[in-house]
Amino acid sequence: MSGTRTGGELFVDALERYGVTHVFGNPGTTELPVVDAIERSDLEYVLAAHEDIATGMAAGYASTRRYHADAAGSRGGQAGDRAEPAENREVLPLGVANLHLAPGLAHGLGNIYGASVAGAPLLVTAGNHARHFEHEEPLLTGDQEALVDQWTKWSATVQDVAALPTMLRRAVRTALSPPTGPVFLSLPVDVAMAETDAAVDRLGPIPTAGRGDVAQVERTADLLADAEDVVLVVGDGVARAGTDAVDAAVDLAEAAGARVHAEILACEIDFPTDHEQFVSYVPPDEDLARSLLSADVLCLVGCSTNTTLTHREGPLVPEDTTCIHVGDDAWELGKNQPADAAVIGDPGEVAAQLADRLSERLDDATREQRLADVAAQKEFVGAKMDQMGEDEPPDDPRASKATLVDALEDVAGDAFVVDEGVTSKYAMLTRWEFEPEQYVSNKGGGLGYGLPAAVGAAIAERQRDEPRDVLGFVADGSYLYYPHSIYSAVRQDLDLTVVVPDNRNYRILADNAAHLLGGEGDDYEWDSIRFDPPVDIQKNAESHGATGHLVETPEELDETLAAAFGSEGVDVVDVLVHD
Repeated sequence: MSGTRTGGELFVDALERYGVTHVFGNPGTTELPVVDAIERSDLEYVLAAHEDIATGMAAGYASTRRYHADAAGSRGGQAGDRAEPAENREVLPLGVANLHLAPGLAHGLGNIYGASVAGAPLLVTAGNHARHFEHEEPLLTGDQEALVDQWTKWSATVQDVAALPTMLRRAVRTALSPPTGPVFLSLPVDVAMAETDAAVDRLGPIPTAGRGDVAQVERTADLLADAEDVVLVVGDGVARAGTDAVDAAVDLAEAAGARVHAEILACEIDFPTDHEQFVSYVPPDEDLARSLLSADVLCLVGCSTNTTLTHREGPLVPEDTTCIHVGDDAWELGKNQPADAAVIGDPGEVAAQLADRLSERLDDATREQRLADVAAQKEFVGAKMDQMGEDEPPDDPRASKATLVDALEDVAGDAFVVDEGVTSKYAMLTRWEFEPEQYVSNKGGGLGYGLPAAVGAAIAERQRDEPRDVLGFVADGSYLYYPHSIYSAVRQDLDLTVVVPDNRNYRILADNAAHLLGGEGDDYEWDSIRFDPPVDIQKNAESHGATGHLVETPEELDETLAAAFGSEGVDVVDVLVHD
């Protein structure tokens, strides 16, 4: 498109050309020029009842579309950059959130943080007062860049409409280039209303992180080949790099004869959990994590959250362990442990090279001996993990978390799962055999991400030729942060099932209190962390237009879940579970 138009119209035209189809937001007056342009475009504005819901929806949408881009073969390729209908363009795994001035941006910070830790490619925008008016400090004024900068890859204010094409192209490319993450642009209202004849910049292909430094790849291969034993820890950077990267991690593990674990707070499927060399997720328990991470050579691929949740007394990794770090984010390499070898590159491309080298350098006898050791260690760790499982309280009429997860897998085993079950997450990860690109969880730990992200995921799934069922697995404490996310889901006419494992308290706090203060979680049955009286989640969901269900006993689970997944529209199933 050429000719004179406003900055707001140019902004929207650029989004359309780049392949964006949805904008998530809660706008105010300064955003109206952009909203007006969206109303006259093919973009869909997804209204949220709170700014943090908007950023959470956009992040969940982006993470899901990244999987779609991988399936479509457009990851790391030429993004939507042609003047053609959006449905004919390659998948652009970008979420766009539209917020209002400083307080609106501040409201959205929680899930911008969540998107940052999750590596969600997200463009956050906020309107601002006219530049010539800011000196009077009108209502809702604030330093927007200072608010958001610590959780974005780049943040800036568009000071002139002529600069808008370049800054928007830069923002989108920065969000999509590895390591992916949020970016922020502030758009003053006078810039959005100014007229310009500037054209949209072409976006160009988005690069991968590459194959890494050859010398470091060779050193890594030598260290893995010469080791007495090898532990491979896979992080969510593997899943973000696509299913080929997961396959490459398997090839690397097999070539190295390595014991495999997923990093602490793993939130995507980075390795097949039914593989004979996969031993466990590393739990945040200090002693057990230290035991699992002990090896002659420790190779961490795509890791970022591999540390305990609270302060510990000693290092997780022995000082004499040789540490190898592989990933697309230089900051994460050698961050918490020394790096005896470090490869900056796409985790999948690097793992594939290492697998090829090790298949030549490691003799079969050594590999078989390593695999025998892995089998013995897997049996030992399995027994330990079983001890960490939940016990059935006698005479408790509520379902256990394990019973709930088993019922969900039976009813909706192929569903795309967005998880913020918190204390139910362990049961979800250890009992459900997920496929790659089937599961995402709240990596940042800040509550209130999962429910909006599930709504965003459902919008993304609807864009596929064969959409999957979407399950939001969101604990009661998390659900109650933003229950009005359900309003946006109903308003969008989505097919979404939200299941709430409901123990009617912030159980994670009781568990953490036991860790910090001693004793057991049951010792901290504080009134301050219990929902007493409880919120009626069923009626709350119905007030937003969803179909609500309450499951009080295990016997009701199968029938209720089948009805919820079998119906169209938004269903919220509140399932009482014991601690």
